[in-house]
Amino acid sequence: MSGHSKWSTIKHKKAKTDSLRAAEFQKYSRELIVASKLGGPDPAGNFRLRTAIEKAKAAGLPNDNIKRAIEKGSGAGNNENYEEMTYEGYAAGGVAVVIEAMTDNRNRTAGDIRSYFTKFNGNLGETGCVSFMFDKKGCITFEKDSVDFDALFEAAINLDADDIVEEEDEYKVYTSIPNLQPIAEGLEKEGFKSVTAEFTRVPQNTIEVTDEKTAVNIMRLLGRLEEHDDVQNVYANFDIDDDLMSKIEEQI
Repeated sequence: MSGHSKWSTIKHKKAKTDSLRAAEFQKYSRELIVASKLGGPDPAGNFRLRTAIEKAKAAGLPNDNIKRAIEKGSGAGNNENYEEMTYEGYAAGGVAVVIEAMTDNRNRTAGDIRSYFTKFNGNLGETGCVSFMFDKKGCITFEKDSVDFDALFEAAINLDADDIVEEEDEYKVYTSIPNLQPIAEGLEKEGFKSVTAEFTRVPQNTIEVTDEKTAVNIMRLLGRLEEHDDVQNVYANFDIDDDLMSKIEEQI
């Protein structure tokens, strides 16, 4: 498993704290606002909104908060105007990092992100400097305990999925960007209930990190980025083995 996937597991553990939980809720609310603004407030006809609602509910965002965010996005008293921004750079050890953000103040967001890279021995770069190292994919996630792998594999391949990957406690079905919605809906019709269906970036190659200080700096940078209110998603192309990850977990 890649270091980035391990970070996701640690992030979910950390998100149990009240402050990080509040930050996570803010991110889901922003996605709901933007999704409803771009595609309308009806989830039946807005795939992005429907998946945003499912993710928000799975994270524990109260139904009233979900409703208010959708109303804001559809124009009911919404004075917030979020831009979708992408930032790119290098973490310690030359690890490529791509950040997707939603912000109402691009100068503030860019300044904060730049300061994080500098603090943890990285560099924020220009647009396009590392994004070419990642493939844009659709990703549909299933809990291992809820599906049979062989049945899921057969159904996904028949629907023209690109790949199926097994991780610690979940299966991930990867698709092309245009095929995400039809494959997600096709698998649902076949009885497979997904946890998430979303767009993601998959690194073409990964950098193996063996130095403890470098690993700590990478993970601290990811942590600080993920905690920022404006940051929605963070992708990186590194790998850290289990022994080193266990050694540094308490430091991050």
